[in-house]
Amino acid sequence: MRAGACLITLLLTTSATAQTVGTTYHRAPDAIAKALEAPPTPAVAVSPDHRTLAILDRETLPSIAALSKPILRLGGYRIDPATNGQAEVRMQWLNGLCFKDVASGRTVGVRLPAGMRFAAPAWSPDGRHVAFYAQEPEGLSLWIAERDGSARAVAKRLNGSFGTPFAWTPDSQALIAYTVPAGRGAAPVAATTPTGPIVQDSNGRASAARTYEDLLGDAHDEALFDHYFTGQLVRVALDGTVRPIGTPGLVTAFSVSPDGRYLLTERVKRPYSYLLPARFFPTEVAVSTIDGKPVKMLADRPLADDLPVDFDAAVKGPREAEWRSDAPATLVWVETLDGGNPRAKIAFHDKLMMQAAPFDAAPVELARTPARYATTMWGDDGFAMVVDREWRSRTEHRQAIVPSRPGESRMLLTRNYQDQYGDPGRPILEDNAAGKPVMRFTPRHDGVYVTGDGATKAGAFPFLATLPLAGGKQTRLWTAKPPYYEPVVTLLDDAAQRLLTRRESATLAPNYVIRSVKDGRARAVTAFADPAPVFAGVTQRTITYARADGVPLSGTLYLPAGYDARRDGPLPTLLWAYPAEYTDARVAGQTVDQGNRFVRPRGISHLFLLTQGYAILDNPAMPIIGEGGAEANDTYVKQLREDAQAAVDAVVKLGVGDRDRMAVGGHSYGAFMTANLLAHTDLFRAGIARSGAYNRTLTPFGFQAEQRTYWQATPTYTEMSPFTYADRIKAPILLIHGGADDNSGTFPIQSERMYAALKGNGATVRYVVLPNEPHGYRALESTEETLWQMTDWLDRHVKPKPAALASAGPSRPD
Repeated sequence: MRAGACLITLLLTTSATAQTVGTTYHRAPDAIAKALEAPPTPAVAVSPDHRTLAILDRETLPSIAALSKPILRLGGYRIDPATNGQAEVRMQWLNGLCFKDVASGRTVGVRLPAGMRFAAPAWSPDGRHVAFYAQEPEGLSLWIAERDGSARAVAKRLNGSFGTPFAWTPDSQALIAYTVPAGRGAAPVAATTPTGPIVQDSNGRASAARTYEDLLGDAHDEALFDHYFTGQLVRVALDGTVRPIGTPGLVTAFSVSPDGRYLLTERVKRPYSYLLPARFFPTEVAVSTIDGKPVKMLADRPLADDLPVDFDAAVKGPREAEWRSDAPATLVWVETLDGGNPRAKIAFHDKLMMQAAPFDAAPVELARTPARYATTMWGDDGFAMVVDREWRSRTEHRQAIVPSRPGESRMLLTRNYQDQYGDPGRPILEDNAAGKPVMRFTPRHDGVYVTGDGATKAGAFPFLATLPLAGGKQTRLWTAKPPYYEPVVTLLDDAAQRLLTRRESATLAPNYVIRSVKDGRARAVTAFADPAPVFAGVTQRTITYARADGVPLSGTLYLPAGYDARRDGPLPTLLWAYPAEYTDARVAGQTVDQGNRFVRPRGISHLFLLTQGYAILDNPAMPIIGEGGAEANDTYVKQLREDAQAAVDAVVKLGVGDRDRMAVGGHSYGAFMTANLLAHTDLFRAGIARSGAYNRTLTPFGFQAEQRTYWQATPTYTEMSPFTYADRIKAPILLIHGGADDNSGTFPIQSERMYAALKGNGATVRYVVLPNEPHGYRALESTEETLWQMTDWLDRHVKPKPAALASAGPSRPD
């Protein structure tokens, strides 16, 4: 009878463990919870005249109640129907503002209503005001703050469905805002009885599409999209006078010409798609007067449902239209020379076009690009820089062009844009008097100022340099020195002798300083404190090692505060990684020491586990290399195994990692990596996979860096899918997924089906769904739950030494 009772107890325990267990949110371990609840370091925005800092207090993590308010998912967007703005999951709200004079240090707090939440602060071009939009019970409102600390609302009922709903006019006397149309009625109500089926047709034309979230699904969704996203552009004067501009429409983007006379708009229109987000909908790009009178229709594009799946595919006809920053009213745009197909074997793939107001002369061709156009950095009539990039080869070209002489160009450089050591930096861009970004020229106008990260094996040491307009090498003017990481924020004089920088080190929290180039002196402007002092004793170092085939690798090793290797011995260790694809082994093996960076975890960071006694090898290099035209993913599993083996061997060799207590984890593509490593190696005692995709047949038109379709590379899709090898996963694996994942390809069904496959094959697995959470978890409760689950999983399956684990019996249910 006793044996029978024991058997019944065992069966009940096993049954309880296997079932889905409902529970309330867990609080993270105390050290983690206190760090999460601490206010984040403020954000900073420098005024156009560089004399004032706007210091912006940021909210802590939102509550699950805030995240669970009703939202609409339409056309790839998520909006709050109560405010007609972006949903909570898409927002980082601010809740405080003050102005700090750079020279004197005097600080003036802005008087805002208690409890106000606001976003998108923007200095006026003249640097006298800061505009932002605020969330109020009745919707979004437009506010202006003054340097004396006063603030006022100047417009109500903004429409933030497409994003930031306002922009300054160049004269700083008004703002253009996107508002809810006057007299808009109630939202359409869904019919309780269907009027018929939902039918989609394809007429035999290839129309491949990657997997997207939050798409329109029926006629009611279309009606809701029209209702909430349709807006009216208005001009809002500083005194609050509002004047309509043109007619209402679905305006996805708008910008004012530098002279303030014209308005460039993009509008989407029907027919909509149920397979693609709104950015692919039929689009009109047009110029009107600032009062809304039509001037020029630049493009009237159809639904972009015929693009190749290649990352560099582009729509036919004019695209990426913008105002030339350094001219009064000159329109520039790009057109393909390859019909949108980047695989076309031609010398040039795009052309950059230009047309000046009043837009009645024929447009001129400014330049042609060898690869897909990326951006133009404007300077003046004599110098601008055009950048293009090719994904397949990771190649970047930079050309110098002469806007006053269309067609005249000079190649400045060709490089692998993944090459950290060879990164020359980028020209400094600063807003001109019209509020448009232009390059900063040297006093003699014979060069432009350039700043970059200055990556080397010894660390990243940002620099300031000059690039001569006539050609030749850059000249370094200043380079940050150890132990600091100190990027240049802006120049405080034309000769670049006084810089505003943001300085940090491994032990010094980031703060703004005025740096003298001549004598090296630095004067602090801000004094932000360490937001998580519990991590002050944590040590970090960059370790280097090699893969079996000789590729050099590296990672950042973090050790808990107070740890002593001789006294404490090897620790349970977590490898947290994210694979990356390369076309050059030399670039893949580059190591940049992180020892001069100030690291404090936020949100769901795995680094919080340092407070629980774990060593962490953060971002160990997991390169997947395809050289000489080879497809990197065709040897994905082999390379991934070699990467992981090298990382484990490295931390064990140092004496800080215990080979028998190794865990692996990752988020998104890192979760995919985790499942693959558990299926194809026996290196790890357990794994943590958050918001991953595990079955590549569910992403058949490409994923991550894979451009081929499932039908073009069936063996690769199959071999790369850990779902295929679920029966081989024997180490315990924790699956976590946001219930409202908004990332392309990582639908929650990916984790649901992976859990079913693992459970069906007898694996030890837990599947945690976080209600209402997107791809990156936001709510405080979800964040603490995630970190509690991660800690609990590793404490059960990794921290105990093997003998202790064997005697502990089966894992207990929650």
